[in-house]
Amino acid sequence: MEQATNQKLTENVNSTFLGRTMQLLIRNAFEFTVVVMCFVHALLFVIFLISEIMPLVTYNLISVAVYITCFFLCKTRHILAVYASIILEVTIYAVVSTYYVGLRCGTFFFLFSIIPIIIYFGSHLFKGPERRGVALMLFLDFVTFAVLYVCFSDLPPVYPVAPVVKTILVIFSAFAMVFAIMFYNAIYIYSSENEVTSLEQRNRKLSADAQEDALTSLLNRRGFLPVVESLMKDNRHDHFCVAFCDLDNFKKVNDTYGHDAGDEVLKHVTLLIKREMQGCEICRWGGEEIVILMKDTDLEKSRARIEKLRECVEVEPTVFFSKQIPITVTIGLAVNKSKFKTPEDIIKVADARMYYGKQNGKNVLIYEDEQQIVR
Repeated sequence: MEQATNQKLTENVNSTFLGRTMQLLIRNAFEFTVVVMCFVHALLFVIFLISEIMPLVTYNLISVAVYITCFFLCKTRHILAVYASIILEVTIYAVVSTYYVGLRCGTFFFLFSIIPIIIYFGSHLFKGPERRGVALMLFLDFVTFAVLYVCFSDLPPVYPVAPVVKTILVIFSAFAMVFAIMFYNAIYIYSSENEVTSLEQRNRKLSADAQEDALTSLLNRRGFLPVVESLMKDNRHDHFCVAFCDLDNFKKVNDTYGHDAGDEVLKHVTLLIKREMQGCEICRWGGEEIVILMKDTDLEKSRARIEKLRECVEVEPTVFFSKQIPITVTIGLAVNKSKFKTPEDIIKVADARMYYGKQNGKNVLIYEDEQQIVR
């Protein structure tokens, strides 16, 4: 129940507009980065064109062409080339723009905007010792900023910039820096949380697989025996019965109709058992053997329920590719007693009674050692 609830909650989160958008951005992070950078330089192209700063007009036009090329490189999965192009282009832009319009225009802020890009994409592209390259790029980015600050803090710009344009450039550059930090941190946090959630789900699935039968989704022995053992140790719920069921002539079904048909018979009988034995723990013991645990019940009530189940299996054949495959089941029933010390003890008794039924006509319920047969 808890697993289903958690999975449903995760699916609900991922199905929201925000969840779908974040997943889309994570899957296409490089393409999104390239498109945004292309748009940024297109705006800078317009700003510098209006300001008639032609060297930067030319540079931003070249930058737009670079990012258009990078977009197609993303499609061909030349990601490392795109990664290097982004870092190199932004670094050159910070240097060139600071040279032409001065430090006070704040274009050097773009050096800070690529820090999350260096880290986020670098962590995906490089592994192990290769990540020293990421640290080196961060160091060079800082050195570039330091050199620009020291060299241009007192130098007049080559092109005087109007106060309005200067304000626009400072705000725009600062926004680009803040946006980059927020965006790449957001997708990193979201992808990390999503990965943790996915890992938890896989672990729960593995845990369920370790305790469930893959074909029928019933408990296997590993999942079933601890349930019986806990009941045997709990004095409040020590009144229970165990039924050991074995499908009759199951090998003949496989030989006649094929193993796919045999699997379909097992799944069909499983559905019948789940329908008729609600509230019970059901285990695929092995092959065509199924064990049913009936809690808080006595022999008479259990016998009535199991007999009804036997009759249902007998009268409801499996339909497989327009063929009706009849099947019956032989069942041994045992009630818990103080002499039983382990789950295997009571299951062994039910198994022995089932085996006696096999030897005496099949399609029967055996519930006492005195060989009482119910047909």
